Parts: sequence; structure tokens; C-alpha cells
Amino acid sequence: MVARQLMPHQDAKERARNFDEVALGYTKEQAIAEASRCLECRNPKCVQGCPVNIDIPGFIAQIKTGNFGDAIATIKLTNSLAAVCGRVCPQEVQCEELCVLAKKGEPVAIGRLERFCADHEREKGVVTPVRTQPSGRRVAVIGAGPAGLTAAADLAKAGHAVTIFEALHDTGGVLTYGIPEFRLPKAIVREEVDYIRQLGVDLKVDYVIGKIKTLEDLRGDFDAVFLGTGAGLPNFMGIEGENLNGVYSANEFLTRVNLMKAYLFPDHGTPIKRGKRVIVVGGGNVAMDAARSALRLGAEEVSIVYRRGEDELPARKEEVENAKEEGIVFRLLTNPVRILEGENMTVKGVECISMELGEPDESGRRSPVPKEGSEHIIDADIVIIAIGTSPNPMILSGSDGLKVGSRGTIVVDGSARTSLENVCAGGDAVTGAATVISAMGAGKLAARTINDYLMNN
Repeated sequence: MVARQLMPHQDAKERARNFDEVALGYTKEQAIAEASRCLECRNPKCVQGCPVNIDIPGFIAQIKTGNFGDAIATIKLTNSLAAVCGRVCPQEVQCEELCVLAKKGEPVAIGRLERFCADHEREKGVVTPVRTQPSGRRVAVIGAGPAGLTAAADLAKAGHAVTIFEALHDTGGVLTYGIPEFRLPKAIVREEVDYIRQLGVDLKVDYVIGKIKTLEDLRGDFDAVFLGTGAGLPNFMGIEGENLNGVYSANEFLTRVNLMKAYLFPDHGTPIKRGKRVIVVGGGNVAMDAARSALRLGAEEVSIVYRRGEDELPARKEEVENAKEEGIVFRLLTNPVRILEGENMTVKGVECISMELGEPDESGRRSPVPKEGSEHIIDADIVIIAIGTSPNPMILSGSDGLKVGSRGTIVVDGSARTSLENVCAGGDAVTGAATVISAMGAGKLAARTINDYLMNN
């Protein structure tokens, strides 16, 4: 059996000080060699693990024979954001986890092959899609993130006239403001969005639903509405010192770095407070992104502070490994209890307490329990809180009758329908902060439901 092809990467020391993409992608030869590892199973389990139902055996078989154009066409039948998914989708716990080869060794690198196909098409020139015959029905999509873009693309392919309303000045949602350039170059996001525009989707930016127009206004103007507003409201710990100068939510920090190009300041972009010693609280992918971005902004030491152990880290294994290679310090089984104030309301450190793992909690993970007498101080001048986000309640303005849950998430049924007749919802606005690919899967489900509704009403 041919060994799994390793993805070339920038050297860790070099990449830790630049915002260029870390993973460099497969060559043609590597892609064909990796595709040749596929056993072409009669009952491919990998497809069951894909939230957007890509014909995985089909496009891999086309790579084997060098038909890269056919391969990306196969992917795009169900996924309009292939270059994005190939970079940030957690394939290791989805399609690749179900690969037969994973039972005794390394699975086929499905995500890396998907990225290769998308990148190869970009180099050769993206094929302009053929537009579908208009249905005469109009759909409003609120939010130009992964869920909204996916729903819009599928609805446009069905012939409906789709308009996306985006509150920010740029498109992509978390793909643009949240995920750093070194993981997902913004030029790639723009090209993916351009492809969706070519399907016939109209896109309006700087358009805040809840202020410029309400949800009820859109329900009157359009035949159906999809809510893909994400979860952009940051959560905090509620501890002393979170109001100090130098404390950021990961949401604000990454938005300044990515959307507002703080890493290009002072020549371009927005300013951002930089520090020598940075603490990032949290253990997910967002925490890794914030920590690695802080390092690239010039920090001398960046620490991840997480209250559980390494086995419980929710971040992708690949992102944890990349962070360690770049020199990020992991202070595990540690929990902040207070942020210490220095001169002029600045941060001078974080008081923490050591933890130990007790009984499993509701999620199945072992609950962290404080160790008495283990309080200690970690010096810091910047603290970034990366413990999750919640849906922004602004969309609820003027949306009487829309049912929401206790955490502000929109309540839907198994078909993505909300409590309002012609309104569906999906992505982080429904689930809370989750993965890009799960939001895309929700967008596809909602698009099918909306299409059925429009065709039968």
C-alpha cells in the first residue's frame, strides 16, 4: 500500500512570523499518488460522513486518471466552496474517519485532494456556471457566511432569484473575519464568492437586517427567507478585569487582524494593541487561530490557557500540532480566575488556578475541578478570550413570532423550518458556534426545504 502523501508546509520558524499560507498543497504527482490509495469500495462509507454529500469516490477516481477538471466539476455538483472546505473542514472526524483504510492505518486524504482540485481549477481558470431557467420566485438570504452562501448557491441552481444581505462590508462571514490568512487566504474566499455571484446571486453588503429592514419587511418583499446570521456575539467568563485595556474577545481580535488587516498596519489596515506576553483562554480552533495570529504580530510568548487536558482539546489535531511547532505554550488544566490590573487600566497578568479532571459532564468530557491552594500568576499584557460565541440578537428586531431558545439560538425543526411559515434558518444561528462544514450542510438542507415550499405554494 502506498503511504499517505504528506502535505508540504512552510518551515515552522519562518511561518511563525508571516501571514502566508502554512500548508502549501499537493503537486499533481502527489494528488494522483494519494488518489491511487482509494480502494473504490462498493459501499463507500466516506460519503456518509460528508455533510454536503460530495461524490467522494467519483472525484477521487477522476483524479487517479488525471481528469482534474472533471473532478472539480463532480465536487461542485454539491459543494460551491470546495477550496474553503479543502482547507478548514475537519475531515478527520467526518469523511476520513469512515474511510476503510482508517481501520488499520491512515485514511485517504480526502480533504487535501478536494483542495488540490479547487486550486488546480483556480490556476487554469474557473469554469463559468450555466444559469438555470428562472422560476419566477424570490428568496432573501440573511448573512454571507458559509450557511448563507451555500443556501444561496443551491437556490440559484434551482432557478430562484436570490439576494444575500450582509451586515459587514465584505462577504464570507467567519471565512473572512474569523479564519486567519495563513489558514485560509482571503483571495480564495473572494473567488469562491465570485463563483456564487456567477450563478446569478445578488449580494448586498453593509446591509444590517434589523436596522435597515426587518425580517418582517423581507417576508413581505420575498417569497421565502433564509436566516444564516451566524454567531457573532462573543462570550466572556464574567471574571474581574475583563474590562481592562488589552483584553479582547477572540471575535474582535480576529476581526481586526483578518477583516481589517491589522497585520499590515501602519502601511495599511487598522491598528491593534500588540503585546510581548499574550494569553489566549480556550482550547478550540478559534483559540489556536488567535494564538497563532498574536505570535505573528510580534509577541515574544503566547500561551494557551485551557481548563482541561490535551485529550479534551476541542481544536483540530492538525491545528494543535501547528501551534506547538510554532512555539505556542500550552498551559493545560489551568483556569483564569482574575485578570490583574496594571498602570492606566492595562493588563499586567492573569491569576489562575490549577485544575484536575473529575467526573464526565453533559458532553461526556470529564469536568475540571479546582485544586485548592494552587493559585498562581501568569504575566501577560494581552488577554484574548476564546470561549465561544452566541447569535447576535439584532436580527430579532421586528421579527415577532420567530421562536428562539434559551441561548438566543433560532429554533428549527428537522427540515430547517422556523416558527414562521416562509422562513428557514441554519448554521451557527441555530446551533451556536460550530464548524464551517456543518453550517454548509445546514444551508443545503434549508435550500431543499425552501425549494419544496416554493414549488408547492
